[in-house]
Amino acid sequence: MVTGLTLLHTSAAHVPVFDALRDRDHPGAVLRHLVYPELLERARADGPESVAEDLRGPLGDAGGPVLVTCSTLGAVAEALGPSLGVPVLRVDRPMAAEAVRTGPRIAVLATVESTFAPTAELLAEEAAGRAVSVLTRLVEGAWELFAAGDTAGHLAAVAAAVDAVTDADVIVLAQASMAGATRSARTRVPVLSSPGPGLAAALRLPGADSTPASPA
Repeated sequence: MVTGLTLLHTSAAHVPVFDALRDRDHPGAVLRHLVYPELLERARADGPESVAEDLRGPLGDAGGPVLVTCSTLGAVAEALGPSLGVPVLRVDRPMAAEAVRTGPRIAVLATVESTFAPTAELLAEEAAGRAVSVLTRLVEGAWELFAAGDTAGHLAAVAAAVDAVTDADVIVLAQASMAGATRSARTRVPVLSSPGPGLAAALRLPGADSTPASPA
């Protein structure tokens, strides 16, 4: 059996979310979770590049492909992958690719401001020269609810913010923690979240397929 997939999180709340996705859509996949909340705290205060050196150890020691579920740290982590010889995927890249295919007016919702710049840069990268307009909306108070463990309140705030968007072709939920809001949002605008497509793409990376080899 091969290595499987390592997931690097900045909140332990993501662990059951990705385990549930694995059980539903990828039974048999082996996931290993690493949780470093202090990296997001520092990145929010000092910028994502401030944690680059701290990411080297976890990424280099993973022994196989890594999915980074924090959108604030994703770009920094992906950039380190080649020098470490490790396939690294940021969880929001497949979502961003779908967003630019869906329409040029993209509304990005986030609960922390540190996510906006990396997400906008990723959308521009995935647009590959196509004209896109990125509108950013901060969901006020939602991060505090999430940090306090009020998942229902957090998702309700995000869903309300989603439904308030009327001037976009597609809505991007920039953080993996926001994904559950898609179940209660009522908008007719397409709403994209990152965990499902991100996990599926990461499990296609070399070394991530944990299915045992068939007997000879």
